[in-house]
Parts: sequence; structure tokens; C-alpha cells
Amino acid sequence: MNENDDKNKNKNKDNNNEDDKKDGFSFDDLQKQFQDALKNMGATANSFVIPVNKKPKDTGTAQQEKAKEEDDPKKILKIIKNFKLKPKEVKEYLDRFVIKQEDAKRVLSVAVCDHYNHVRGCIEKSYDNSWEYTKQNVLLLGPTGVGKTYLVKCLANLIGVPFVKADATKYSATGYVGHNVEDLVRDLVKLANGNTELAQYGIIYIDEIDKIACGAVDDNKDVSGRGVQINLLKLMEDSEVALQSQTDMMGQFESVMDVMHGKGKNKKSTINTKNILFIVSGAFSTMSDMIKRRIEGAQIGFGVEGVAAKEKTNYLRKSTTGDFIKFGFEPEFIGRLPIRVSCDELLPKDLEKILTDSEGSILKQYVHDFDGYGIKFNISDDAIKGISEKAYKQKTGARGLMTVMERIFRNYKFELPTVGIKKFDVDAACVQDPNKALSLILNESRNLHTEKMKEDIKRFSAEFTEKSGFKLRFNKAVENALIEESLEKGTTIYTLCSAKFKDYPLGLKLIVDDLPNKTLNITVKMVKNPDKELSNKIAKSYKE
Repeated sequence: MNENDDKNKNKNKDNNNEDDKKDGFSFDDLQKQFQDALKNMGATANSFVIPVNKKPKDTGTAQQEKAKEEDDPKKILKIIKNFKLKPKEVKEYLDRFVIKQEDAKRVLSVAVCDHYNHVRGCIEKSYDNSWEYTKQNVLLLGPTGVGKTYLVKCLANLIGVPFVKADATKYSATGYVGHNVEDLVRDLVKLANGNTELAQYGIIYIDEIDKIACGAVDDNKDVSGRGVQINLLKLMEDSEVALQSQTDMMGQFESVMDVMHGKGKNKKSTINTKNILFIVSGAFSTMSDMIKRRIEGAQIGFGVEGVAAKEKTNYLRKSTTGDFIKFGFEPEFIGRLPIRVSCDELLPKDLEKILTDSEGSILKQYVHDFDGYGIKFNISDDAIKGISEKAYKQKTGARGLMTVMERIFRNYKFELPTVGIKKFDVDAACVQDPNKALSLILNESRNLHTEKMKEDIKRFSAEFTEKSGFKLRFNKAVENALIEESLEKGTTIYTLCSAKFKDYPLGLKLIVDDLPNKTLNITVKMVKNPDKELSNKIAKSYKE
């Protein structure tokens, strides 16, 4: 490059700056103003700095991250193209994790397989655009803890395609107080790493959908839910959603910058929801009572009570579109959810199967937890039955298992790791009276407890040497004195030693010349009064 070229380049740069000034601002000024605004709002301006005409250094890590971002959509796209699962195969996979709910498994299996077969056809352009495809949006009904959310989670794990999961209660009609329902679609785009072509064939799952019903005030329904329903039904049918929210200031600023640099001309600004599958769920507990009154009111003659009692847990199966409208849903909204299936209440026998047969059983978590302390956890069939019966009384479905098991085993987890036992057998007595059973275990394991405390003394000594460079030597008399005091005070031997000898690392440095091989023999007197004995040793050393 010669001297004239340099002059021309500088001249052009000056001209560009002059043009910016003529328009009333420069890009640097605009960016500075934006950073100042962020500071006033409490944001960190440095995290939003957009470099101007500077290309960042492309490190190896940056290249890997960039390659990963580009590869994720391709990987997901490949999964969809290779999706060949049959509905029965999907159900058999769900059977491994979710107990009962046969109808829900069948419905979801068919809906998901149909959806991804349609998606594959759209991607491969084997479907004619003139052909109208009606989505099988699904509504799951049933009491809490029966596996509605878990079913969708297992589907996501099986297919390997990201799902958006959200709670309907956090959305509002305007989006200024609470979230805007369109954020669901934007979240789907984010999960697809900005690939709108891929995101438009995704799946959105919304829980607690019954909480946005807008019935009578006496029924404690939020009347603002009607606005959320109207916005949702637009998404579930066919709608164009802007990729940038109006309340997203950073996104709006980036869009302006893209336009200024000429990057936003061909960039897609919306995403269509026509091919997004929606799965929604809710407990609908009050609607179950409403259907019960409707059915019992229609019964005439003898045997009414017997019929009602028999069908007590299945009233949601008899729900009609009229019931949903009476409950507080807009006719247009419930019409967008043509596939409806009710999940059954989990009985004690079902909860037993969850503990013993489900691959996602919480019982495996407890086995793993005790194994972390070197304790083998065994549980009898009678104990499992007792836990299931207690959990059923919680009326929270499978979630009751966690509540009951934590209440039973919390003290076992607290006490047994310091006792030294290697095996923990849980029987019906442990479930019925956990505290009494724990006391028996502690009394029977006194010898093991003593050996465990001796091991903890050695563990403390090893850590003391590693941190300070000095060695502490404990004889049997000292060990017995420490164990006796530990049992008397009800504290662990490790904590006791840590408290007694906390000042020794510094003190031993003052008398290091008096310690052969930097080793101190601990005496019973030091156990009784560690600070006084250390002070005496230091005073004697300096006196000599």
C-alpha cells in the first residue's frame, strides 16, 4: 500500500465521521449514550459493549464454541430426519419410567410420532404446501403428582429435541406485569440456537393451565386469565411472532445496530406457529367436583351412591367441552385443544410399583445417597408397602413418596455415616417408628462406632499434617480420652479434634527445633487442656 492509498483511506474515514455528525450523532456517541442509560438502570455497561470495526481474536475456545453453536441445529435436524419411532415403541419407553396412565401414554405417543413425521415431511419438502395440516394439540388432565409433567420430560429425553416447558401462572395478557405468552415461542427459538426454521416445528409444554380459567369470582378464578387464553389460542392456531419483544431493550438496540450495518435487511424477524405442537396440563380438581355433581344429579333411582363411589377417581374422563367452558375457558381456546386425556389417581399399589419398577424411582436416589457414605441400603417389601400407604395419604401422588421417605430417613442419614455401620436394612418397623428403630441401631453398633471414631482421629491427623507440615501422634490412652469426651458432649470426634488443636499449627512453628521429625506426641493432659499445655511447651522452650 503506497502513501496515496493511506491518505485516501484516512480521507474516506474523515468523510464518514463528518456524515455521522451531519446526521446529528456518531455511532460512538450512540453507544456511549446506551451504556450510560444501562448504568442508570443498574446494569453493567461493560457487558453490553459492542465493538466497532474491531474483529475479536479468534481463540481456539471461541472457535470450538462457534462450531458447537452451528452444529447443534444440524444435530437436532438430523435427529428429526432420522425419526422412525412407532407409537407403540414410544409407549414402551414411557412404560419404563411412568407407572399407570395407559391412555395418556398412548395419546402422547401417537401425537408426538404424527408431529415429527409431519415435521420430517415439511423439512424434506415431500408435503404439498396446499395441504392443510391440523395439529393434535393435547390437554392432559389429572390430580397432582400422577406423572403429567414427567411424561413430557421423558418424551423430550427420548427424542433428543428441546422442549419448552413453562408454567401458565407466570404469564399475563399484556406482558408488562408477568411474562408475555409470545416469550414461549422466543424461548423455543433460543433453544434452537436462533434457527427459526427448526424452532417452527418444536413442542411447547404448558403446565397449570387450569389456573388461567376465568370463571366466577366465588370460584377464585383470576379474571385476567381470559386475556392470556386469547393470546395463547392465537399461538396454538397460526400466528406470526416477532423474534424481538417490544420490552426487550437490548434486543431492540441490537436490531437497530444490524440495520445500521446492513445486516438486518435479509434477516427473518418473525416465526410462524402453525406447526408448533402444544401440550398443556392441569389438575382441574374443582372441575372434577363439578362433573361429579352433574353426573350424580342425572342419576335417578337406587344404586346412585354405589355408581358415584365406583367412578370417584374417573370423573375427569367424562368431561365435555361444555364442562371446560363452564369451568372458565373460552370456547375458542378449548377448541384449539382437540385431544384430551385424563390421568388416573395413583393408588398405594401404583406407588409401590413406582418404587420398585420405575427406572426413575426415588428409591434409587436413596440407595445412591447411603452408598456415598459407604453404607449398603436394603429395603424389604413390607417397608415399601408401608411407605406407599403413607405417601397415598399425602394426596400428592408420586410426590408424596419424597415427603414420606425424607421424613423417615432424615435422621438415619444424619446419624449413621458417623456410626461406622456398613449395612442398613430397612424393615416395616423402621417405617412405622423411625426414631425407635434408629436408637436400636445405635445401641447395637457401639463397637463399630468406637472403631469409626478411631478412624476419624487418623483422618484428622492426616489432614493436620497435610495442612501444617507437623505430625500429631495419638496413643491408645489419648484416643480413649478423646472418644469418651466425644460421647459425653455428643459431638463428632473430627469436630472435637479440630476445636482442641486449632492453634497448634502456629504454636508448633515456635518450637519446631524441639520436635524430632516435626512430630508432637499428644498426651492426655493436652486433651484435657490443649491451650495450657501448648503454652507451657512454648514457655519452656524459650526459657531453655
